[in-house]
Amino acid sequence: MSDARIDMDTASDATLIGVARGGVGDYVSLLKPRVMSLVVFTALVALSLAPVPLHPVIAIAAILAIAIGAGAAGCLNMWYDADIDRVMSRTKVRPIPSGTVEPQEALTFGITLSVLSVAVLGLATNWLAAGLLAFTIFFYAVIYTMWLKRLTPQNIVIGGAAGAFPPVIAWAAATGTVTLEPIILFLIIFFWTPPHFWSLALVRSGDYQRAGVPMLPVVAGADETRRQIFLYSLILVPLGIAPAGLGFAGVFYLAVSVLLGAGFLWLAWKLYRGAGSTVGPVAKRLFGYSILYLFGLFAALLVERLVGLPALALPGISA
Repeated sequence: MSDARIDMDTASDATLIGVARGGVGDYVSLLKPRVMSLVVFTALVALSLAPVPLHPVIAIAAILAIAIGAGAAGCLNMWYDADIDRVMSRTKVRPIPSGTVEPQEALTFGITLSVLSVAVLGLATNWLAAGLLAFTIFFYAVIYTMWLKRLTPQNIVIGGAAGAFPPVIAWAAATGTVTLEPIILFLIIFFWTPPHFWSLALVRSGDYQRAGVPMLPVVAGADETRRQIFLYSLILVPLGIAPAGLGFAGVFYLAVSVLLGAGFLWLAWKLYRGAGSTVGPVAKRLFGYSILYLFGLFAALLVERLVGLPALALPGISA
């Protein structure tokens, strides 16, 4: 799914799994477990917010199907991008460029899991959710990986939609519909992706230049990238607060989103106004903080639902 999360250091994933080269751990690494964990969490939160509760067994099946679908997309991304991964310092240890998994094996693995995840989700819940999952896998593996990534510096902006779909899929799995709530969650992740990933790209721009990938820092330079990060942050933070005024979040979420949003904007502004040797450290801080920000927003939604805190809707506005 979204590269903001998928291009993180795969070496850490391999260490986390801790199994032999060429074994199960290499295939698990193909699924990008760090990305999968974020997908599972955002989908789980959306499932908990849905007005139609699923039987626990069906809910588990739905979350597993969404997770496997995300992993399948990541696997297909690794298969196609093996040539790029070989020349990038943070990705050259991935299973395919390191030689522990053959490309054809990875392709077969990814396609098999894609079909399996869509089929399981459709049979367990409904075919709207399954269709959205199939579209997400196709969008990430084909539209983003095979086309946009090597074509335009706006690759992560458009391709980020794939990483934003899990809450929509989970909501559709529970309700059979797509309403305002999952669309807002989609938009939060969608506008979160560029500042999150471009912060990392500022630090890793040399990797992309060597690989010939037209990431924004490579094509437009660091100054324009920092400006774009700040502009997207100005859109993201109000979106992050929006659930509190749209009938599906309460006072606790409002407080968390305002505090986290203020921190996000402060770091984005500091990065935008920075210069010289300060850019790299601030970019790293914003990258790390962006993960905390997204997790904090969704965690606050989940806490409110589990505790049973009431939603806070502004006068005249209702979801």
